[in-house]
Amino acid sequence: MYSQNDFLLKEGILDSKEIRFFESVSVDMDDVTATLAVHQLSSYLYRYYGKKVIILLDEYDTPMQEAYVNGYWDELTGFIRNLFNSTFKTNPYLERAVMTGITRVSRESNFSDLNNLKVITTTSDEYADCFGFTEEEVFAALKEFDLADKQLSVKKWYDGFTFGTKTDIYNPWSIINYLDTGKLRTYWANTSSNSLIGKMVREGSRDIKQSFERLMAGEHLTVPVDEQIVYDMLDADESAIWSFLLASGYLKMIRVEEYEDIAFGTDALTCELAITNLEVKLMFGGMIHGWFARRMSDYNEFIKALIMDDLKAMNVYMNKVALGTFSYFDTGNKPSASEPERFYHGFVLGLMVELNDRYTITSNRESGFGRYDVMLEPKRPEDDAMILEFKVQDAEDEKELTDTVKAALEQIDKKSMRRI
Repeated sequence: MYSQNDFLLKEGILDSKEIRFFESVSVDMDDVTATLAVHQLSSYLYRYYGKKVIILLDEYDTPMQEAYVNGYWDELTGFIRNLFNSTFKTNPYLERAVMTGITRVSRESNFSDLNNLKVITTTSDEYADCFGFTEEEVFAALKEFDLADKQLSVKKWYDGFTFGTKTDIYNPWSIINYLDTGKLRTYWANTSSNSLIGKMVREGSRDIKQSFERLMAGEHLTVPVDEQIVYDMLDADESAIWSFLLASGYLKMIRVEEYEDIAFGTDALTCELAITNLEVKLMFGGMIHGWFARRMSDYNEFIKALIMDDLKAMNVYMNKVALGTFSYFDTGNKPSASEPERFYHGFVLGLMVELNDRYTITSNRESGFGRYDVMLEPKRPEDDAMILEFKVQDAEDEKELTDTVKAALEQIDKKSMRRI
């Protein structure tokens, strides 16, 4: 911003001290200079134009997301708080400001001392048709580009966003790129920072992964959603992932129930959620596929051995995949070695992505008198159905791995899983 307005140095409106400050603003400036930079530039522009400034800040919380993922949250939040205070609260040269982001500003600690905030969320009716293209606008654009016959395909890929009571909002970035190329691709998902989403799902508990399995299978999920989600909550409340995914556009709201009181006096909407559209589902598939990238050749060989009923090869490659990726599913205080479900259910999601064209895959569902770990139901008559029962060797009761296998088979018979 300073380089674009360096003409101010020649206008005679800055004193010597202000000139030195202006010239000190650079990529290697200290934190004090950085926190005051926008405030000071507002002052200079006000004096030159005689009008207060309007500040537009897009994706204000992207740096905070990166700080959360990469472990420098505390350092950044102190800086951001000072920057926002100087820029927005104590800036007499500010006419108004517009900020966009995922997390709601009123609860974020960085905004704790700001006032006069008007917050618009995904459930707000105000400006509901301004956050993307409406279906009428998209279909008109397709007609203008001689692509009217692609309406259903474009709707499947890029429709699905809901703001307030306004449905059928399309992703503008994806639509613009599709009109330019004429190709159905994951334009928006590829431009987003998916590191935090991947981390939350990958390191999530069995319940999180099972819920994600249901979403990937096309089912809906009914959960409490807190519109005031902040990054600090993601560690304390694992279910906050659904609020985050809704706010970031990766899930869409199918239905909203009345507010209900939840723990500690906060309010949450009970929402029925689904994956937003095909573009997002493919992004999730790529994310899950990437979990096994470091052992991808072994993982692919395991899939082949599974389909071909080659037990010896399955054992070899499963061990390689597990040993190579176990730690990838670790969280700071819950390593996969002590909670193997984190790996196994990540593994199930991988199976869903790889075998989606041939099998319907479910996990931990009721069957007979108990639960199976994973079931693969063939979509083609010529394929075999499969039940996978994961067992961790109990060193005290099972001296050999063959004892563990025997226990697993006895569990299948005991729980009448064979009757499926």
